[in-house]
Amino acid sequence: MLYRKMPKNADELSILGFGAMRLPVKEDGSIDEEKATQMVRHSIDSGVNYVDTAWPYHMGESEPFLARALADGYREKVKLATKLPQWMVKTPEDMDRFLNAQLEKLNTDHIDYYLIHSLVKSSWETSSDLGILDFLDRAKADGRIINAGFSYHGAPEDFAPIVDAYDWDFCQIQYNFLDTNVQAGTAGLEYAASKGLGVVIMEPLRGGSLADPVPEEVLDIWNEADVKRSPVAWALRWVWNHPEVTVVLSGMSEPAHVEENLRIADEGHANSLTEKELGLVSRVAEKYGELMKINCTGCRYCMPCPAGVDIPACFDVYNNLHMFGGGDRLKMMYAAKMGGILRGAETNFASQCIQCGKCLDECPQHILIQDMLEKVAEEFEGPDLEERIAFAKKLFADDSC
Repeated sequence: MLYRKMPKNADELSILGFGAMRLPVKEDGSIDEEKATQMVRHSIDSGVNYVDTAWPYHMGESEPFLARALADGYREKVKLATKLPQWMVKTPEDMDRFLNAQLEKLNTDHIDYYLIHSLVKSSWETSSDLGILDFLDRAKADGRIINAGFSYHGAPEDFAPIVDAYDWDFCQIQYNFLDTNVQAGTAGLEYAASKGLGVVIMEPLRGGSLADPVPEEVLDIWNEADVKRSPVAWALRWVWNHPEVTVVLSGMSEPAHVEENLRIADEGHANSLTEKELGLVSRVAEKYGELMKINCTGCRYCMPCPAGVDIPACFDVYNNLHMFGGGDRLKMMYAAKMGGILRGAETNFASQCIQCGKCLDECPQHILIQDMLEKVAEEFEGPDLEERIAFAKKLFADDSC
């Protein structure tokens, strides 16, 4: 495992961090605790020493799970990060209430890296008015948190003012080879680093969309490389190639993901990709831009939907259609998934969106979700939907018993 230093405290952090947002789950949606615990502990045994979670992950169960997974001495081996759910904070007292609850949920007396979660300009202004900076000073002074930071999902122009507003230790931004000009982007990465902040990266694989399956047009470009790498390796190596990056979080959901990421991390040196290889990545980014229709990472901040629509699942099948083809198969899968035939728990179809707008306030990517759901409905629904539902029930009868 390779390590990089946090600029302000000289912590030696593994370049690969374990993100506890996409843990393996059982059929009922609950965390597969046995598998997830093995994954977390194997990662730590292999050198990972940064573990990231948050209040809402896995519907509030990620933090308590990690408390159990980090028992038996594992808590002492890692720097633990979690986040204040600022959108739930209504009074200054709420900040202490949430932090104290998180300390209890995580069964620890301190948070090594504590972030204000998912800031944009408006939520930063609200948090500031409520005294968030005084809260951070107090929590650092009394030892409940060691390092203070924030995660960011706002517009590019609003990032630097937040960096300049406080003596932050670190920040967390979305960054991958498709998002160089999205949210903080490359300019934000370089600005934060120039101010002495450590930078933790989220969504290096864009919610898995840069991993398998990969469109044939993209694979054709990757195959031109002199040194053959998997799409995951290209994506992670590209992020680690930036010396400003301290830690890259990976939301691993299978043991195979852990093994692959550990192997790739062994070669994640800064400035290690050649100009020719960087040019190849740029061409891949251009191709994805042509193919991808909806800028969704599958973070599920928009969920639960009041109308019962599984928004990320709708967007995933829509993007897959435009990147990989297979319309008839995907329409069948849409009917089976949204109709609850595969999962045993029904979620409504895209056309059943009630236009309430709740999801618009929650989406870090600022997707026009209502408009996009209409496009999904146009593509996957229609007069033959009921026929496909009926056929899917027969086709997947054994799976739905």
